[in-house]
Amino acid sequence: MSILVVRQDEKISDWVSALQQCDPEIPIIDYRDSHQPSDVKMMLVWKQPQGIFSTYPNLECVSSMGAGVDFIFEDPSYRKQIPMTRVVDPLLVSDMEEFVSAQIYNYLKGLHIYTGNMQQALWEQKPYLRKSDVSIGILGLGVLGSATAMSLSKQGFKVQGWSQSQKIIEGVSCYDGTALDVFLSQSDILVNLLPLTPQTRGILNANLFSKLPKGSFLIQVARGPHLEEKDLLEALDQGQISGAALDVFSQEPLDKNHPFWTHKKVLITPHCASISAPSSVAPQIIDNYKRLLKAQTLLNQVDTVKGY
Repeated sequence: MSILVVRQDEKISDWVSALQQCDPEIPIIDYRDSHQPSDVKMMLVWKQPQGIFSTYPNLECVSSMGAGVDFIFEDPSYRKQIPMTRVVDPLLVSDMEEFVSAQIYNYLKGLHIYTGNMQQALWEQKPYLRKSDVSIGILGLGVLGSATAMSLSKQGFKVQGWSQSQKIIEGVSCYDGTALDVFLSQSDILVNLLPLTPQTRGILNANLFSKLPKGSFLIQVARGPHLEEKDLLEALDQGQISGAALDVFSQEPLDKNHPFWTHKKVLITPHCASISAPSSVAPQIIDNYKRLLKAQTLLNQVDTVKGY
């Protein structure tokens, strides 16, 4: 039995190599190479070709290469009775903490403004904000959201978090599903780290933006379909949202003609906030494969009913 690696870009070879180095005795197969579908017991995937799961009759586990799993659920050939796992990795967590922190400090100090001024040789000081001037709201308190909230709290920020179920995090004011409006009304900087589910798709919309303090700043680092892009553009133009740092989009790469590219209040990054490192992730994939063979509990298993 084998692990099939499925990814539609040049990075697939890095994943195959990392898994082979982790345990040379386990057959690791690049899905583009000739193989026997009946031999595949586990699939490691990232934005796989639609319909691929139906080809493998003995498939017993589907593992995402990252923290996100929405692209697996969206594939009609995936069957919910097949266990699904995702990556929970210390490097992914620290990468996200650092990225969000960098975006917050950039916003507070207006560093992106000075980058633009350099192109004009413009020497012009701008007013800036301090930690005490803002309250940060973390939308979604899963592994990444909770860790980011704690990190920001330790840095001296006032931090609050929201999730469907009540959470307890030291130094963070936590709100549950019944108190979203209260949470939003106190979030000068809103960081989206929600999982993508049917309930959260399009949650970053005009209605939500209207409940934030006027002039709030958005950091979108979860999944592209969370955001209603036209609603954000309107909120930016009306001044309800003062700016947005966007790392994920419904269509990636972002279309070259998209208005986000030229909007003065938008900072775009190419889905780089937190990227799985094959060498760091491979051990947990191999561990789960061995657990699968022994019919043991899998690590980081996704609740296929909840969708995360």
